[in-house]
Amino acid sequence: MKLDYEFFNRDAVTVAKDLVGKILVCTDENGNTKKLRITETEAYCGEDDTACHAHKGRTKRTEVLYMQAGTVYVYLCYGVHWLLNVITGQVDDPQGVLIRACSDGANGPGKLTKALGINKDFNKLTIYDSNKIHIEDDNYKCKIAKDKRVGIGYASIKDQNRLWRFIDKSTLK
Repeated sequence: MKLDYEFFNRDAVTVAKDLVGKILVCTDENGNTKKLRITETEAYCGEDDTACHAHKGRTKRTEVLYMQAGTVYVYLCYGVHWLLNVITGQVDDPQGVLIRACSDGANGPGKLTKALGINKDFNKLTIYDSNKIHIEDDNYKCKIAKDKRVGIGYASIKDQNRLWRFIDKSTLK
């Protein structure tokens, strides 16, 4: 079953946890489809979260964070890797979920976008209405571990210590 607007129209922490185990589906211009199971996510929760891009308010780059739930936010990290996020919650309340890892060796946010051909062209698509990208629920159940988010040394200690990273326990070594 394809996830709809209502799934994403909730707070980022809830959506991040609930996305673990779902199937990320991308279809290229030739109609070839790739599917990977989401194994790790992180929540970013608005202007008060110093790890969130919206922490310093609206800019041209962060405007997408203020859009409707289910909007895709893709940005270039370190000038090298595209990272995939999905906006959650209400319009003008900038929250989102970073999809950090998927199955089949896509064990990092840059590796998963590369494996699925995700780039800036996906930015601002609507994940439940797009023919290029969507997320499915096949009723897979997994146990989930919580941990600190990764790569946010610029954030406050309080925000660095939040357990807003969610991981399928079966992928932990």
